[in-house]
Amino acid sequence: MSNWEVYAVGFTAQILFSSRLLMQWILSEKQKRVITPSLFWKLSLFASFLLFVYGYLREDFSIMLGQAVTYFIYIRNLQLQGEWQKIPGLFRWFLYLFPVLLTIYSYNNGTYDVQKLFFNEEIPLWLLIMGSAAQLIFNLRFFYQWIYSERLKESVLPLGFWLLSLVGALLILSYAIIRRDPVLFVGHVLGSFIYARNIFLSRKSTSEE
Repeated sequence: MSNWEVYAVGFTAQILFSSRLLMQWILSEKQKRVITPSLFWKLSLFASFLLFVYGYLREDFSIMLGQAVTYFIYIRNLQLQGEWQKIPGLFRWFLYLFPVLLTIYSYNNGTYDVQKLFFNEEIPLWLLIMGSAAQLIFNLRFFYQWIYSERLKESVLPLGFWLLSLVGALLILSYAIIRRDPVLFVGHVLGSFIYARNIFLSRKSTSEE
């Protein structure tokens, strides 16, 4: 694929990620509290699918790692909201198996090409470690959100989710600048503002209770 086609996949993913945040932010502003519509998780899942492919095409392990960490958490939140069962069965199976299928496809003569992901000349080891750490911190928010939601038996976005989002986004922004990755940069600039705003709404809502 040409560079512009690869970037097209990445920007489409970021547009979907940004759309879910804008939608969630607007609805939260109307309600004066943080809410979590089911469309947030549907857009998250589809965007994660595309960004995982983008990371693969860019041979960027940190991007792939970040999406692999949260992919099934998006599915779990749809299950908690009762929306996952409404998706056609064949499509659900495809979404379940997609990460496995892509991993199998990535094998070359039976041996995974580790060289491309971990010894890429364009991504020195220190930058790979930095990017991976940033993605892990950013995506820990969904583990926190998942555990929090499982305890309540409903899908919610607590204050800690937005705090981890903001810290992780700022770290990924630094990685994007060094890596000169416009897809990551554009996506996390907008996200950082919305994360900060949701922190304010969460704190305000808590103080009024």
